[in-house]
Amino acid sequence: MTDEEGFEIRDGELTVDGARVRDIIDKTGTPVYVTSYSRLIENLKSYKIAFPDAKLLYAVKANYNLAILKIISKNGFGADVFSSGELYLTLLAGFKPENILFNGNSKSDSEIEMGVNAGVKFSVDSVDELYTISEIAAKQNKEIKIAFRVNPDVSPETHPKIATGLKTSKFGIPWEQIGDAYRMAAELPNINPCGIHCHIGSQITDVGPFVDALNKLFDIAIELRDSGIELEFLDLGGGPGIDYDGSGALTPSEYSKAILPVFNERKQEINPDLELWLEPGRSIIGNTTVLLTRVNSVKRAYKNFVAVDAGFNLLIRPAMYGSYHRVAVANKMDRENKETYTIVGPICESGDILASDRELPEVEKGDIIAVFDAGAYGFVMSSQYNGRPRCAEILVKDGEIHIIREKEDLNDILGKQKIPEFLF
Repeated sequence: MTDEEGFEIRDGELTVDGARVRDIIDKTGTPVYVTSYSRLIENLKSYKIAFPDAKLLYAVKANYNLAILKIISKNGFGADVFSSGELYLTLLAGFKPENILFNGNSKSDSEIEMGVNAGVKFSVDSVDELYTISEIAAKQNKEIKIAFRVNPDVSPETHPKIATGLKTSKFGIPWEQIGDAYRMAAELPNINPCGIHCHIGSQITDVGPFVDALNKLFDIAIELRDSGIELEFLDLGGGPGIDYDGSGALTPSEYSKAILPVFNERKQEINPDLELWLEPGRSIIGNTTVLLTRVNSVKRAYKNFVAVDAGFNLLIRPAMYGSYHRVAVANKMDRENKETYTIVGPICESGDILASDRELPEVEKGDIIAVFDAGAYGFVMSSQYNGRPRCAEILVKDGEIHIIREKEDLNDILGKQKIPEFLF
């Protein structure tokens, strides 16, 4: 690994924004998620430079730590939320309601009521949802701006579980039916259909599918214009991936060079003032964060197994998607690779493997393994499986270590459990 923004090697040890790994774990123990403030700011700036006129909505599902959200909101981003919990956190973090889009394919009535009350916009996923929003908005005497989420039937090259724009996906209204949905919306009280939305998937590294989806949205928008539906914004969703394995990724600059010419040309057919909305998540937060985990034992068996104190209870991506994360021995960054190791967690599942067959320096009990690019879909997908409390989260800025989530203890495992009286 070479030095990168926010992550450097000093005296053979990994540092995050100037803080040494040993100082971080002295404060929190392991495992621990550690985020670089400077890397996060750099990522936010890159998007703002690449898309100066677009509305950028951070995809909160990627990482909803409140401190992270406050940084993003202070840098002028809006938010794409998927639940009442995410909506609550974004409002608490200072996002303006008019810059929040409530997404999701299965919103409950209570979630819709919360969104209507807050005054956010909705991405509508079904006709049933449309009628519910209209009814609740009428009771509150509010006009709600909506976009329909279109299923464009565009196939990106990504893992099937995170491809969301396929014809077979649970998300969105089939593009063949979307015209009827907009006409219904235009006739309902308290509904203003002013946008169109799609999201084709995640961890996409090729611009082609985005351009295809954009053109399909414009084709639909032209038909809507001819039906008297005037659009204010077009939301292309999120999806640009990050460079997990060294094979490259789609930068904000490359992304903008591919889609802005198409958008700026075709919006003249619809509305010269049409806004472009985007929902970056992984490409904002993914490479800002490292998971630090301590080696409990090294076992020479079928493979050289390195057993660490973090498993898929904290980072489920490798087990769930077969995802690749770079790993390193954080306290031996200047050592030469000696052997091939497989990094495994403490969970009672054979699939609890964080990294397979990696060339590393000699690994010993007590070493610290760094799992890189863990900022997106890391802690937010964690659990207490096997009765393991979740870990702390740290933000480092200018060498100062800030705890942004305390680690759980055994009392947190009990949570809100109750024992019926008859068991006493």
